[in-house]
Amino acid sequence: METVLNKSEFSWKEYFSDKKKGGHRFSTEEFLAKEAQEKLYHLGGGKTLLDFGCGAGELLIYYIPKYEKVVGADFSSSMLFEAEKKIWQQKYKNVDLILADNDTVWDKLSLSFDRITATAVIQYLTPEQIDAFIRNASGYLNEEGKIVFFDIIDPRLYNLWKLGWFSENFRLWESLSKVGLGCLRNMLGILKNRPGDIIGDAHSPYLIEKIANMHGFKMEYVKSMYYEYRYHVILSKIS
Repeated sequence: METVLNKSEFSWKEYFSDKKKGGHRFSTEEFLAKEAQEKLYHLGGGKTLLDFGCGAGELLIYYIPKYEKVVGADFSSSMLFEAEKKIWQQKYKNVDLILADNDTVWDKLSLSFDRITATAVIQYLTPEQIDAFIRNASGYLNEEGKIVFFDIIDPRLYNLWKLGWFSENFRLWESLSKVGLGCLRNMLGILKNRPGDIIGDAHSPYLIEKIANMHGFKMEYVKSMYYEYRYHVILSKIS
């Protein structure tokens, strides 16, 4: 019988290999348009954009008209296919899509960018991978360019959100039952050789800031407008 110890290592690439939608709170165009507007505000302009982890293009499709050149990258071919369909329907010509992960994307780029962004991606990276991403991205930023990470899971707030703390109908006894179910899911995840929480990992803003400072960036912390337990960081080169 196969044991936990000899199971193949869990892979986020494999998990997302057949996915066709991003993990947005709502999939309506009305909601996605509002979410995109929030993120465009924090991106703060620029002419060229790299959207790493663009997924099925739910937000990318709103970014494209605002930039002269856009590159969307993702390691899921099924997601990129959905993004390509959206782009084709809108007849956009100023965008390229790249099949790549956080290690391989840099060798596939042919230009530098005013903005490099990633939405709900950092949760799938280890601190070491975040460090490498910022280091590599720094080499592809134009002068006065920025790296903007959207919707990072805040460990200080995520567990409260799972308990229903932010709900209008918060009930303590219901929250305690959620704790038990959460523990059970974590145990089942271990037995199936997959993360206990399939949403990914939470990272403290202090960790992100420490890594950013090491690479010569200052960090601006911003609360996410549509996800109570997430936050954004805007990284600018220290002058």
